Amino acid sequence: MREVLGFAAAGALAYAADLGLFVWLRGPAGLDPLTAKALSFLAGCSVAYAGNALGTYRHAPARGPRRCLLFLAVNVAGALVQLLCITVSHYGLGFTSPRADTVSGAGIGMALATVLRFWGTRALVFRGEGRVGSWTG
Repeated sequence: MREVLGFAAAGALAYAADLGLFVWLRGPAGLDPLTAKALSFLAGCSVAYAGNALGTYRHAPARGPRRCLLFLAVNVAGALVQLLCITVSHYGLGFTSPRADTVSGAGIGMALATVLRFWGTRALVFRGEGRVGSWTG
């Protein structure tokens, strides 16, 4: 349970960074939805890695750049899920307002991507080393 709570705490901070930057980039900065999401993703991913590496999985042995690359790959997969949700909503269904982009990318897309990211982070990036919890999924 501690692992899930730690992951959730790091994720909440990352989500706040991602969402805040996306809303600003999509609104006042006037960027298109996919560029705004890509940039906000990079900020959120950085916050998530720091939170997980320094918090949730701090007892895992250091693995250097390989771990960072795996974490980035897992988060890119999650970002692609979010971008797909925005693409379908914005370009496929015609919901083009900033609010619709936020709901599709930061709401629906984030929920789906979070499941993927949790599985990928625990199964591929930190692979059981130094986990506080002990369930295997």
